[in-house]
Amino acid sequence: MSDQPSSAALPSTKPYLVRAFWEWCNDHGFTPYLMVAVDASCQVPKAFVKDGQIVLNIGQEATQNLKMTNEAIHFHARFGGVARELFVPIERVAAIYARENGAAMSFEVEAVLSPEAAQKLPEPPLPPDAPPPVNGGSAGNGGGRSHLRRIK
Repeated sequence: MSDQPSSAALPSTKPYLVRAFWEWCNDHGFTPYLMVAVDASCQVPKAFVKDGQIVLNIGQEATQNLKMTNEAIHFHARFGGVARELFVPIERVAAIYARENGAAMSFEVEAVLSPEAAQKLPEPPLPPDAPPPVNGGSAGNGGGRSHLRRIK
């Protein structure tokens, strides 16, 4: 009998690969984007969800307080000028990619909640006092032009 755990007992490599790809993007000056298959377990701005998916800029300049654990990705970002708190279970991550060159890793999306449990969840409230991201970055616009003007 082998001392090795069965493959069903092994922890997922997905969170480790997501963190490694994020670090690779940052080390080489690329902007990491996360594609998420949205369900009720995700706390994201629903107005930006298309066909059940949302793409999030998770670069250092677009996020604040980014935490990537083995269970979830949690951070603050701005959408349409409004600071939001985002939460994505690692099971809902479909891909991570570099905007500049298209290098990517895609993953199998897993259900977090049963359909019955997901329907019973209320819409998560958005905190009104969420801090703005560092350097005024924006998570949803891919680095578009700022709405601010320089006054001399």
